[in-house]
Amino acid sequence: MATELEELLDFLSSPSPPIKKAAVDIVRDYTGSEDGLRSLGKYSNVVLPSLSHLLAEGKEVSEPAAEALVNLSQNSDLARKMVEMDMVRKVMDNLYRQDCDITGLLVMLLVNLTQVDGGIDSLLQHGDDKMHGLYVMKLVRSFTSSSEKKGDPFEHVASILVNISQKEAGRKLLLDPKRGLLKQIIRQFDSGSPLRKKGVSGTIRNCCFEADNQLQNLLLISEFLWPALLLPVAGNKIYSEKDTSKMPLELGSALSIEREVLVDPEIRVQALDAIYLLILQEAGRRAFWSVNGPRILQVGYEDEENPQVMEAYERVGSLLIQENGTSEASTQVSD
Repeated sequence: MATELEELLDFLSSPSPPIKKAAVDIVRDYTGSEDGLRSLGKYSNVVLPSLSHLLAEGKEVSEPAAEALVNLSQNSDLARKMVEMDMVRKVMDNLYRQDCDITGLLVMLLVNLTQVDGGIDSLLQHGDDKMHGLYVMKLVRSFTSSSEKKGDPFEHVASILVNISQKEAGRKLLLDPKRGLLKQIIRQFDSGSPLRKKGVSGTIRNCCFEADNQLQNLLLISEFLWPALLLPVAGNKIYSEKDTSKMPLELGSALSIEREVLVDPEIRVQALDAIYLLILQEAGRRAFWSVNGPRILQVGYEDEENPQVMEAYERVGSLLIQENGTSEASTQVSD
């Protein structure tokens, strides 16, 4: 005999809208508890396809279905099963339907799905030469053009970008100069949304792990890159004209006036980690000196109080001192 839960899951496919609505609401409520998630996980072969099918329905059904899938996908095993059943494609298809009214939930579902390797591969459209990168380009376009005043349904794309940039294939896609994706993403660092700001910062940091072989592509966007990395760690002082005269206009003008202090220490650590990765390369160090980067770090360090951030400053500083000493020694030898 069918269990009570099996009967409930059967109702997700009911031809009667009120019955289907009642069933999906109960399933959504089930996913709000650990016990409910465990019970539903045993029937994943039924519940996941049924819920994914409901994403294309009207909001009264698609919204609780999406909420249930977001909750279920927090379990990495269930997220993998969703990826295996082509959930990323289904989500993207529904996300870009003209009448989609559950955008924020679908984006959050993609955040969870891209926390497993298979989900990242699916979103990158790995193995499909013709379509490779199309999903990511669509999401970046939506992320950079959506209005923060209308509830900002695409703000969680910031977290998706962090996830995909943890893999080399994702970093290469974002750094491809022909696509220009990282340039578009970096410009969102000025956003008032803490989630956007943190996601952009984390994505830049991850992309800087490619500095050993993609430095030129990173420096191609230096007019956006250096402000995004240096303004968070510049402290709160107004810089002198002597200091700002050695900086590019976009940095110097921002540092010569009063500005809002960045509260989140994690963003400062991410920025310093990215700088460290860039200046490991000789051309990266030259670029850093050319924007008066060492002076900015010196002033920022004086204002810093967070121990983790101070440690990140010191890591960059020790590398600069070490390299400076090496170059002075080689000059003396050649003399």
